[in-house]
Amino acid sequence: MPVSADLAVLVGRSLIALLFLAGALQKAMDPTPATQLLIGFGLPAYLVWPALGFNAVAGVMVLAGWAVRPLAFLLAGYCAVTSLFHLIPNDPWQMSIFVKNWAIAGGCLVLAAHGPGRYVLKQSV
Repeated sequence: MPVSADLAVLVGRSLIALLFLAGALQKAMDPTPATQLLIGFGLPAYLVWPALGFNAVAGVMVLAGWAVRPLAFLLAGYCAVTSLFHLIPNDPWQMSIFVKNWAIAGGCLVLAAHGPGRYVLKQSV
């Protein structure tokens, strides 16, 4: 892969990772919107904490370039499932979030298919 393609993969991978890290930070700083969304769907509010943990760990690992293929596949599924919370056809704002979740899932699937590229942090053993 040419250096420019590897650089594009690094930037794309970083942007995707930062999105999930920001989601974890948002849930940590103010879990109320996420817990209200969960409760509104009849789910227990405590599910916000495993979601926060998954977002944080997956974001760090994708940013570092570790286990990118399986994590990106899981993140695509996460985006697909969480998009259903925003499937409110009469609310244009929620529908834009719904569509963005599917676009992010698509980016994650591309990352799952092509891997982290050349620029990754080496894992110490």
